[in-house]
Amino acid sequence: SYSFCTLLAGRIGTMSVTLHTSLGDIKAELHCGDCPKTCENFLALAASDYYNGTKFHRCLKNFMIQGGDPTGTGKGGTSCWGSYFKDEIRQHLRHNSRGVLSMANRKGEANTNGSQFFITFSKQPHLNDVNTVFGKVIHGFETLDKMEKAQTDAKGRPTREILIKDVTIHANPIAEAQAS
Repeated sequence: SYSFCTLLAGRIGTMSVTLHTSLGDIKAELHCGDCPKTCENFLALAASDYYNGTKFHRCLKNFMIQGGDPTGTGKGGTSCWGSYFKDEIRQHLRHNSRGVLSMANRKGEANTNGSQFFITFSKQPHLNDVNTVFGKVIHGFETLDKMEKAQTDAKGRPTREILIKDVTIHANPIAEAQAS
């Protein structure tokens, strides 16, 4: 695992993934050089089809949309290692715009990253130094707009499911590392 993180940090500063959702595609650039452990987890889960068929279970206008929990409840999901892993907070990676990709954690507790993540609809400075920013949307803002406009219940759950159909990893470093 450490050698893979070193490979990501040393050989690949950034890479991208496309989330194919029921509302359209979102392409995000990942900050592998800055957040190697977080990106390794996200890429390993995506490569194993972990996110396929999961729903975005929380959607709050002017805030964010959250997914990555295979139970669909917001209470499940685990990292590719089967346990929580440490935050990789970086001062230059902030919740400073629409389309920031960040790890969700347990009730704001430090070092409780698993499989859940969120994408911001707007600036969220109160999340700086709390959640690990590991990517940003580079294409598909019209899909993000559709997500933000989705009808939700009183708890912020979309009334019509918004699903992650599958994830495309562009230039898959996991396969490259395993082939070496």
